[in-house]
Formats: sequence, C-alpha cells, structure tokens
Amino acid sequence: MTSLAQTPWRNFIDGEWYEGASAEHILVTNPATGQPVAQVARAMPQDVDRAVGAARAAFERRAMLALSPAERGRLMFDIARELRAMTEEIAELECLDNGKTLANGRNEVALTARYLEYYGGLADKLEGRQIPLGDGVVDYTVHMPFGVSAQIVPWNGPLPVGARSVCCALITGNTVVLKSPEDSPLSLIKFAQACERAGVPRGAFNLICGYGHDTGAALAAHAGVDHIVFTGSLETGKRVLRAAAERVVPCVMELGGKSAAIVYTDADVPQAAARVARGIFTHAGQICSAASRVLVQRAVHDPFVEALVREARARRVGPGAEGADMGPLISARQLDKVEDLCRVGVAEGARLACGGERVADVAGHFMLPTVFHGVTPDMCIAREEFFGPVVVVLPFDTPEQAIALANGTDYGLAAGVFTRDLKQALWTADRLVAGQVYVNDWWVGGVETPFGGTKRSGYGREKGQEALLGYVQTKNIGIRL
Repeated sequence: MTSLAQTPWRNFIDGEWYEGASAEHILVTNPATGQPVAQVARAMPQDVDRAVGAARAAFERRAMLALSPAERGRLMFDIARELRAMTEEIAELECLDNGKTLANGRNEVALTARYLEYYGGLADKLEGRQIPLGDGVVDYTVHMPFGVSAQIVPWNGPLPVGARSVCCALITGNTVVLKSPEDSPLSLIKFAQACERAGVPRGAFNLICGYGHDTGAALAAHAGVDHIVFTGSLETGKRVLRAAAERVVPCVMELGGKSAAIVYTDADVPQAAARVARGIFTHAGQICSAASRVLVQRAVHDPFVEALVREARARRVGPGAEGADMGPLISARQLDKVEDLCRVGVAEGARLACGGERVADVAGHFMLPTVFHGVTPDMCIAREEFFGPVVVVLPFDTPEQAIALANGTDYGLAAGVFTRDLKQALWTADRLVAGQVYVNDWWVGGVETPFGGTKRSGYGREKGQEALLGYVQTKNIGIRL
C-alpha cells in the first residue's frame, strides 16, 4: 500500500497549498484497523474566509466565464485524464481512509472521470432560447452562474460526489469552495492535485478540510457564498438550510433515505434477493440510496427471507485491501450507532434472521450483514436510517398496501419494484414517491440519469443534464429595436 507518512495533506486555496490558520491537524484513521494513516491540515473559519475570498475574486475576474464553453469542457477532460493516471493510488487511499475494497476504489475513479467527461461534453450545449414578442422586439434568455458555490460532501463517496458538483459549477461559470469530509478527505486532495495539474484557473476551485461544527457552519453561513450544494444527513442538512435561509441562498440538498424495494409474488425471488443484497451490503450499507427496506408479498415472504439470508452469509467481511466482499463502517461512532439501533429493533420485537452485531475480536469497525424480519411499520428500525449493512423485511398483502408502506416514511430518495408483470411494474412506479425507481434491479441508471430526493430526502438533482439547471439562473434580455 502507498506510504502516506511524508505526503503533505494540506488545504488548496487560490492555487496554493496551505496549512490551516490554527496549525492543527485532523488525524485520519483506517476504519479496517483503527490505526492512523495520515494527518490533514485542519481548516478553521479564518481559512473559510480566505477560500471564499479567493473564489469571489476568481468569479469577479471571470476566471471560468472568460473561457469559452468549449474550453471549459476541455478542461474537465484534462482533469479526468489526470485522475485516471492516479487510479491505483486513489484506489489504495479509498481502502485506507474510507474502507472501500480496491475494486470499488478503482470504480470510484472511473466513475469520477466519467462525470467529468460527461459534463465536459455538455459544457457547450447549455443553451438559452429566443422568445417571439412581435415586430420591433428581440427577447432571449441566457443562463447566468450564481457566483461562489459552497459545497459540503459526505464521507461515504467523497470523490465522485464532490467532483460531479464541482464540474457542474465550473462549466457553468461558477467558482467553488468545497469542504471535504474529515473522516475520509484523501481522495479529494488527489482531485485538487488533478485540478492543479490540469490548469484550473487560480481560485476557481478551493478545497478545505475541517469539522462540520465550525468550518462547515462557517462556510454555509458565509456572506460571500451565493449557492450551496450539500449531501449528508437530514439533521445536518436542516442546519445548513437554516443558515442559507438567513441570506436566501439557493441550495441543492441530498439528505439520505429509507428506500424500499417491493417484491411481488411473481418476482424471481433468488434474483430479487441477490439484487437487494447488492443494494444494501455494498460499501457496508453506507450509501444514501441503499435498499434498506424490503416489502415482500406474503406468499413469497419466507422464501425471500431465506434467500436474502443466504446472500448475507455468503459475504466475507474484512479489510477491502485484502479482497473482502464487504469492508468496515467508517468509524467507531458509526458502528456504535448501527449496533445500538439493531438492539432497539430486537427490543421492539423484530426477529433477527442473521447478524445484528459487530464482528467480534477485530480491530476495525466491522458489522455483520444483518437481516431483520417480523418488522412492523411503526418500529423505529422501519423508519430510521441505519446507514449500515442492515435491511428490514416487512410483509404485505395487496399492491395498495405495498404503496402505502413504501411511501410511509419521511424519506423519498429511491425505491424498487421486483415483478415479471410490466403493467404492475409501471403501476407501482407511478405511485411511488421517490426521486428514482428501479425495476428488477437496484441502482439502475448512470451518470446520465438525474438523481435526487423527494420529501425529506431533499430537493434539486445531481447527475444527468438536469443537474446543470441547479447551478444557473435564467436571465431574460428584452430589446426594443
């Protein structure tokens, strides 16, 4: 694995690498071992001032707008090329500070490069329109950037989630201050290096690493910020929105979920179990759109639970660097939260089919793949987000009951349908309140498909062409000839 001891992990502000104002460092640990792997310069509110000031100056001198749209697009391709050259290094970092497997780490780099190339190709295709108002008048619209975009990204997928927001902001002419997650900041530092090497204009992209309670709060409330992109928990999102409301700052918010898969009687039960297992046990369930609830029609409930338990027990839990199927949770704090919520489920009367506790006698933060059944909708474990490798199974009798159960939480990020009946699949998809619905699989879609939530899962869209509209304002220009 890569040696990190001599690597200078610093903040990237105005085209330079800086220590934080306090000269303190954040210790980054390996969730698979609990051992420290790196120290990152801790950004403080003073560093937020510096970074926002750099982004403001870059915007006012039109650092990105001075480039033609085609040139902005080529710049994204250049960043992608630099990232691809660091694939193995970044994949190892994703193992060390995030707990991903090496294969998933490589996939993260490929996905990030794909985002950059996709939006690079769209940079010269975001067009306004001409509005006919009669003789003597020319009226048209243009897309106008907001200005300084503050972006706060989560620890579960910092590289692709951060990069897709950054490139949308840059190709539309905004400048960016991005706060990396203190638990897993290393891959985004590599992204900043790629931006530097590719020639992103000074101050157009700035990266700081700090804690949410001071640095994140200072960034969300900063008077120099014109736009906020946030991905994270509902409670933290509420605090960001309160700060944004004080200055009426527009936001793109993605706030997690309790996504339900509906399995009808006619579904291919083993296949459905395999797809659900992938949807909940990938990255140890630390994915906002994970398949964390399964609603199974009563006639196939028991066979489905048996198939899902087989899938769970087949997964080898261990360090991603050693080729395990499922790695650790990000921290001891997260492991405690997931295990405590499992205990709540048992106390509520739910039945454990497998798992329910941490892996014993290991140094890292490993949780066993967990399946609950005998769950009722009023239970805490049926409503609260674990953000871990825990899935709850609930029975239903009629399609109408399945829809009521699926839509019966505060969240509305993703949902799934498993059936061989196309009419039933379409009927169900039409009635599910979710930003994306998957049929006979989980995570159907790609970079090209819009992603975002409904209800308390947030608003605005990332991914796809639709995402760009969250980074621009429409300006109308009317001319009397």
